[in-house]
This record gives sequence, C-alpha cells and structure tokens, in this order.
Amino acid sequence: MALILQIETSTISCSVSLAENGATIACKEASERNIHASSITLFIEEVMKSAGKDMSDLNAVAVSKGPGSYTGLRIGVSTAKGLCYALDIPLIAVDTLKVMASNRQVNSGNTESLLCPMIDARRMEVYTAVYDSALNEINPVSAKIIDEDSFADLLATKKIVFFGDGAEKCVETLGANANATFITTFENSASDMSAEAFDRFNEQVFEDIAYFEPYYLKDFVATTPKAV
Repeated sequence: MALILQIETSTISCSVSLAENGATIACKEASERNIHASSITLFIEEVMKSAGKDMSDLNAVAVSKGPGSYTGLRIGVSTAKGLCYALDIPLIAVDTLKVMASNRQVNSGNTESLLCPMIDARRMEVYTAVYDSALNEINPVSAKIIDEDSFADLLATKKIVFFGDGAEKCVETLGANANATFITTFENSASDMSAEAFDRFNEQVFEDIAYFEPYYLKDFVATTPKAV
C-alpha cells in the first residue's frame, strides 16, 4: 500500500491531494495569486482530516517540480522536503508539464492531436513542451517566446491542442491556424499527479531530500515596484 501526499504549486493554483495506491482520495485547492505560503499548510491539514488519515500514515510526499512560478515552486518544494525530513519518508518529484499532458490525454481520449501544455511566464513567454498521444516528448521543455512562427513546423501538418494558463496569450498570435485548438480553462491540480507518483513510488525513484531543487528553467528575476 502507498499513501502519498501530493503538492502542486507551479502556477497560481495551490493544490494538495492525497492518493492511495494511485487513486486520489482527497483534494483541496484554490486558484488565486499569492496564496501558496498562507494556504498550503492549511490545505494539507484539511486533506488529511477529510480522508481520516494521520501524517504518520504517509509513505511518501510527491511534489510538482516545475517548470513554473519561481515562488510557487520554492514554497511547494520546501514544504514537501520539510515533511519528508520530519516523517523520514521519501520525496517524489514529477514533471509538471508531462502531468498536464497526461491529464489532458486521459480526459479527452484524443489520439490524433499533439498536446502542448503551457505555463504562463513573463510577457509573451511560456514554459512549454509538446507531446504525442502516448506522452512521448516531441519538443523538449523550454521557455518559449510566442510569435507568429511558433510551432509553425508542427502546425503545418499536425493538429495541436494548446492548454494551461499560458495558452490564452497564444490565441491572438496562433489562433488563425486551423490546426490549433486552445483550452484556456485548464487548471493544474495535485490530483492529476496520482498515477505518476504511484509509478515512481513502486519503482523507488526518489529524490535526495538534502539536494533536490525545483526545475526553475530560468533564473529568478527580481523587479522593483514603480514609484507612486
């Protein structure tokens, strides 16, 4: 048996779920900017209580490793590592974009279109990758600035579904292409991590708690607030 606490904080969504043997049994989440630090501990407590489980029952903690929001990832990974240290249980890291693609594939059943999850970065930039229906990586994970030529080689012959909180900024630029479909209501959820986290637990693919860092993809850029 594997009882895994799962944490997803790579976007504005703050999401915590509990999975037993690869099936989600409880979930608490909210999509609102800058709530991760204040909400994640409370969400963990609510999820454990609603499932009737104690923290001592956990066999592992899984965390969405990125790419994504620098602050969100830092909070999620720090929380996961702290729990693993305190409970002496392993840490599992799952690829954020691949989990998004897996969720979309399971829910749509579409085997013809390529899948392009997108996480909003700065301005016209997104963190993205392209997968086929079997979740093979067609384009590697990258930080991409979207313009009229983006994905032109693939869109010339393939249908692509763009989704995630970065997809909306692509509608105006790529929307004229008949092979492009956009889903702007997709939200990242810790409940989507269950199958991947369970597989990694069974395969004993664990992270070094002392040295593991999120996959930020880009260096953090601090900005100075404009004077009023």
